[in-house]
Amino acid sequence: MRPAVTRLLGIVPPAAPPRPRDWRTVEAALGTPLPDDYKRLVETYGGGLFDDTIWLLDPDCADPGYELLALADERDEILADLWDGGEPNPAELLDGDARVIPWAYVEGSGHYLYWLVRPGQHPDSWTVMLNEGRGPEWEHHQQTCTGFLVGVMTGDVESFYFDDLPGMDHRFEPNDEILTAT
Repeated sequence: MRPAVTRLLGIVPPAAPPRPRDWRTVEAALGTPLPDDYKRLVETYGGGLFDDTIWLLDPDCADPGYELLALADERDEILADLWDGGEPNPAELLDGDARVIPWAYVEGSGHYLYWLVRPGQHPDSWTVMLNEGRGPEWEHHQQTCTGFLVGVMTGDVESFYFDDLPGMDHRFEPNDEILTAT
């Protein structure tokens, strides 16, 4: 296991063993391989909510509001409309064929966490882009999605958007528990 996933296990244990994922089908639908740390994260925890704040998208979630592929399509359309309408692209996306793919969102805020996908870059080198969701502001973090998640939970990530973290107690609530309870 990669160090960030191992470190996350020391911070918050998984709730229950998740279901297996068909990564070939998911990656074919996205048109790109996904980072190994994300696949290990989902295979270890499944989709769900970390510290009542960061909602990990899952390619196997029955609810499209929390499903990786559905949100990737939705966010592509929304961002294209915003940029076509004149909202400025973040500087990191002005590099030709660079794009973003969502992997999580911030509960109750409209913020989305994306991978910055650059042509020719291996998925394990993708870094994190945060969009405030209700405006044009973006933050770029030079770390993997799991490294970013651990950093937010430990206070090692500096972000305007996570000023209320880290909390004292860490927890993970899987989609299966949250979405069946509502």
